[in-house]
Amino acid sequence: MLLRRGLFTTALVMSMTSAALAEGDLHIYTWGNYTHPDLVKKFEETYDVKVTIDEYDSNETMLAKVRPGNPGYDIVVPADYTVRIMIDEGLLAETKPSEMENFEHVDPRWIDVHFDEGRNYTVPWAWGTTAFSVDTAVYDGDIDTYAILLDPPEELVGKINMQPDMYEVIYAALRYLGKPLCNDNPEDLEAVSELLQTAKPKWRTISYGIINPLVAGDVAVSQGWNGASMRAREQKPSIKFAYPREGFHVWMDNVAVLKDAPNLENAKLFQNFVMDPQNAALISDFAKYANGITGSEAYLPEEFVSAPEITLPEGAPVPVFAPLCPKEVRDAYTQIWTNLLK
Repeated sequence: MLLRRGLFTTALVMSMTSAALAEGDLHIYTWGNYTHPDLVKKFEETYDVKVTIDEYDSNETMLAKVRPGNPGYDIVVPADYTVRIMIDEGLLAETKPSEMENFEHVDPRWIDVHFDEGRNYTVPWAWGTTAFSVDTAVYDGDIDTYAILLDPPEELVGKINMQPDMYEVIYAALRYLGKPLCNDNPEDLEAVSELLQTAKPKWRTISYGIINPLVAGDVAVSQGWNGASMRAREQKPSIKFAYPREGFHVWMDNVAVLKDAPNLENAKLFQNFVMDPQNAALISDFAKYANGITGSEAYLPEEFVSAPEITLPEGAPVPVFAPLCPKEVRDAYTQIWTNLLK
C-alpha cells in the first residue's frame, strides 16, 4: 500500500513498518548501466520486493517494446519528450506522484514541466546535457563545435562513436547547420541527410557504449551525455566534455509506471522511494547526473557538485529542452535515420 499525505494519521503511519507495506516483485525496464546496485538492494530490503531489471539503449527501443502491449514491466524510465508521447498514447498509469509522501523533496523547477505538468505520471530520475566527449590526448584543438562529429579533423577520422539515437544525431546536424530543430523544410532535411551520409564514413561506430570505448582508446570521440563523460574522465583524465557553441539541450529521465503494470503498488512505492534525498543521491553517485531532488547534495561528494561536466563553463550556451516535434516531422526524421543506418 502506498502512503499518501493526508490519507492516514501520523500516529498510524508511525506505527506501520516498511516491511508491512509491500512484498512480491518489481520489474524495471531502463537504460543500461544506469541503476546503482545499492539503490536496488536498499529498496528490496526495505519493502521485501524482488527487483528485476532489463535494459534498453534508446527511447525508441523502449517504445517499440511496450507499444504493442505491456510485456510484463512495471517501471520504465523515459526521457522528457518520450513521456509526453507515452501519456498521449495512453501507455502510462496516472499514479499521482504529486500526492506521494516524498514529493515535497522535488525541486520546484521540475514540477510544472512541459512533458508532465504537475507530475501526475512521473518523478525525476536524473537530468543532464547532451553533447560529446573528446580524448584530448588524441586531439587538443577546439572541441566546442559539432564539426568534431560531422566534419572532423584528420586526427579524429575513424575514431568517432555516435549514439544510436535518431533525435540526438539529427539534432546535432540541424544545430551544426543552424536550422530549427523541428523542421519539415524539404531543403533543410535534404541538407541534413547529405551531411550525415557524408560524415558516416568518418565514424567508427554507432553504439550505445560510451565509457569503455573511450577509456580503452577504441574511440577518441563519443557522442553522449555529461554523466557518462564524467565516469570516463574518472578513469582517463584526458577525456573532456564539449559544450558546442551551436547549442545543446538539457534532458530529464523520469520514473514512470506502465499502464496495466502487474505490480502497480510496488511501482508506486518505487516512485516515492527515489524522491527521498538519500536515495536520489545514490542515483547521482552512480550515474554522475544531477537528480532533481532537493537535499540530495548533502549526501554527494563536493567533487561531484563542482565537476566540469556538471557546472557549465562561462560563456557556454544555455541548454534548453529539445522539443517534441509534430508527427509529420518525426516521420521525416525516421526516414533520414533509416537511410543512414542502411
